[in-house]
Amino acid sequence: MADKTARPHALDPAFTRILCISAHPDDNEFTIGGAVAAWAREGREIVFCLVTTGGAGTNEHTTDNTGLVPIRERESWDAAKLLGVKDLVFLGYQDGVVEPTIGLRRDLTRVIRRSRPDVVVCSDPTVRYYGNEYLNHPDHRAVASAALDAVFPSSETRVIFPELLAEGLEPHKVKEVFITGAVPPDTWIDITDTLEVKCAALRAHVSQVGPGEWVDELLRGWALRDGRSAGVKHAESYRRMVLWRADA
Repeated sequence: MADKTARPHALDPAFTRILCISAHPDDNEFTIGGAVAAWAREGREIVFCLVTTGGAGTNEHTTDNTGLVPIRERESWDAAKLLGVKDLVFLGYQDGVVEPTIGLRRDLTRVIRRSRPDVVVCSDPTVRYYGNEYLNHPDHRAVASAALDAVFPSSETRVIFPELLAEGLEPHKVKEVFITGAVPPDTWIDITDTLEVKCAALRAHVSQVGPGEWVDELLRGWALRDGRSAGVKHAESYRRMVLWRADA
């Protein structure tokens, strides 16, 4: 049912750098690709940080993971190019066994301090399942938990991870966080003009989606559902955290 008060959100024009943190090489294309493409078209600089190699991504399309890691890295670059993303960071963690360790938080803090984003986008670490058909992947939850802890307090606090100061990485304050997959969401991005490129970007992950005949139907269904909530044709939904205000 549509929320009569909801409207699609427009990102502050001053927010020019966006960091998207995800567990697996195709996570961003499944979830946030429409917003990413829209933001890239607005001239914003977007960085993808992919925590795992995706080397455990075997399925009916890829039954053997021999040589899979470089394939997934190449697919990630192909998808990013379609979305307008020019910078990818691969952390190289083992797929399937990620934990929200201090080491992972340090690595993500390093990425934040290097890229110095206005906005960080990640998934929701608190969601264990969606409906009665999908159990949320433990890597998704672990990476999201570490990402939020890296945003606050680690990236902005000088005495946390002082070894990063020795690398020349000064503290950085993230202004907003967009959490995808949050239940319930409170913010919607209109992706009517970028849904097709989102679908194309996901289809670039051939090792995971195969010929991809089902991709458009799946993503369009999600976008129509979220669009109804925001009063537009197609949308993506998020929870928006505002950590800084210009007038504060």
